[in-house]
Amino acid sequence: MDRSKVLRALAVVVASVSGTAAAAEFSFSFDWGGIPSCTTGRPNTVPNPVFDLKDVPAGTTWIHFKLVDKDVPSYKHGGGWVAYTGQSQIAPGAFTYKSPCPPGGSHTYEWTATAKAKKSSFGKAIAKAKAARDYP
Repeated sequence: MDRSKVLRALAVVVASVSGTAAAAEFSFSFDWGGIPSCTTGRPNTVPNPVFDLKDVPAGTTWIHFKLVDKDVPSYKHGGGWVAYTGQSQIAPGAFTYKSPCPPGGSHTYEWTATAKAKKSSFGKAIAKAKAARDYP
């Protein structure tokens, strides 16, 4: 094979590889919604916020959500498991957790969503996504 044919073949391979779409990354967004206002340091138990899911990976049958106060990460706000059946949104009431409640100010809170094939704290995560917002 002459050099020009090799270069043309290589160009076709490079073009086809670079034109292939990369796998989308699992992500989500949320809004605090209508949870009761709290600045006393004593959180309420409230329903989860609405979660808008994007690019949930294949094989996911459960998503575990966990809330962390980035200013006080040792405080256990909790979270919950949600069965995943292909929906793009998780409605309030799928689980309850201790609401954000920074005493005397604003804190940054981060939800982590872990996509899993089985409802188990053990075992491999298919993917993880994080989303953070300030409260209040």
